[in-house]
This record gives sequence, structure tokens and C-alpha cells, in this order.
Amino acid sequence: MNTLSLRLPNRLRRFLLLAVVLAIPAFAGAPPAQAAPATESEMSLYTRIAAVNVCIARGAGVEFDKAANIAGETIAQLIKGQHDGQIQQVGTKALSIEELRRGSVNSAVIGAVELCAKEVPAEVVKKVQDALKQQGGS
Repeated sequence: MNTLSLRLPNRLRRFLLLAVVLAIPAFAGAPPAQAAPATESEMSLYTRIAAVNVCIARGAGVEFDKAANIAGETIAQLIKGQHDGQIQQVGTKALSIEELRRGSVNSAVIGAVELCAKEVPAEVVKKVQDALKQQGGS
């Protein structure tokens, strides 16, 4: 006899089974139907979320590179899953996960410099500010 059935009441077992059955499609990796490229406003939102995550992680004592990489990976996976790797501003070509990671980490770092520069290493702040000046940014 299954040890799980000995410990859980029938009602709870049925609930858990139903929860698993309903969750399988969400984790099966099926892409969304007709995934639309991420819009400029969606990318702004994703960048802001990543930057906030870096700021929160740094405030909690997480090493900067680790915080930026986790935030970037989160956004890269979101773009890959929700938008099939496509970003409107980039064009019609879907980006690879590696391209998404690089861009997402860069976006997270730039956003963190804007939101919580004191949580970003000074040399990184300087590099970001220099790069923005070269591009004519603020």
C-alpha cells in the first residue's frame, strides 16, 4: 500500500491529485498560442522589475554579480516563455536564450544604477554612466 495514502485523508488526496493534474499543462513547456513580441512598455516593466530585484537582493546582502545574474535570468526566461524570445524593438527575429540573458542582465544593472546606485559597486556605476553618456543618455 502507498505510504502517502496512509497519511492523507481521501479528500486531501483527491485535492492534491486534482492540483497536480491542473498544474501539468502549466509546466509542460507548451508555448503560449500566438506569442506576441514584447512591446516597449512591457520591456520597460520587465527592466524595472529586474532592477528592483537587484536592489532588494543587494539590500539583503547578496553579492552584486549574483543578484544581477538572477534578475537577468528571470527576465530572460520570462521573455522566452511569454514572447517566444521576440522583442518588438529588436525586430522579428527571436533571440536566443544567451542573447536574452546578456541583454536582461545589462538592463537589470542599468536599472539598478538608476534606482539604487548605492547598492551597485562604484566601478559598475561609473561604467554604466560612461556608456549612457556615450549614447547621449542621462
